[in-house]
Parts: sequence; C-alpha cells; structure tokens
Amino acid sequence: MADEKDSRNGSIRQRPWDLVLETVLLELVGLAFFGIGTLLAWPFGWLPDPSLGMLSTSMLAVWPAVELYRAGPPRRLAVVAALLALATVTLFVAAVANWALPALADSDVGILVGYVVAVPIGAAVFAWLLNRANVA
Repeated sequence: MADEKDSRNGSIRQRPWDLVLETVLLELVGLAFFGIGTLLAWPFGWLPDPSLGMLSTSMLAVWPAVELYRAGPPRRLAVVAALLALATVTLFVAAVANWALPALADSDVGILVGYVVAVPIGAAVFAWLLNRANVA
C-alpha cells in the first residue's frame, strides 16, 4: 500500500519515504553516469567540474518530486521549505566535508557531497509537506 488514492482530485499520493528511496536510487544512477563520463574523459585529459556532477545527479533525482508536484495542487510552502532544506543541508555538509578533508576544499568536492546528501532530504520535506497539505 505505497500509494493512496486522494478522493478530492484523483491524484495518487506517495509516502515521503518512498519518494526518498526513489530519489536516492535515481541519484545513484546519476552519479554512475557522471562517473562513467569522468572515466571516459580522463584519458583525454579532461576532468569534469563537480558542478557538472551536481547537474547530472539532480536532473534524474528530482523527477519523483516533479511528478508529485504535478499530481497534486501546488503548495508554495512545500516548495520553499524543500529549497531551504536543500540549501541548508548542502551548506552544512559542505562545511563539514571541507573541515574534515581540507585538501579537497579547493576542488569543490564538499559542495558536491553536500548536494548529493541534500537532494533526498529536500525531496522528503517536499513530499511530506505536500501530502500534509493535501490531507488538510
């Protein structure tokens, strides 16, 4: 019973944990594509920027949240809270990663790690608030 039928507008609501697991799986697929691209480009002397890794990861990983946003009525609070959670967790994890591994601070690896950790958290906040708004 992962999905519930919403009686008001006919949309199907997912539980936030299902969305987080789907987001993490898609995020791993995006990171795998980024890693394969890096391995293919490395012999030619081109190493991609970590921001390209964030872009390739997020293009796949935000799809469940986009589908949930389309299925239900949009709620501004859910979107704003998800973006704030995404930014807060990204900056916090980046700061911890840069503190723990100062040699990698210049290569923006900390922000990439922070973003990879923050995407599922932002999706969970978004799904939880959007589902809560649909129930109310």
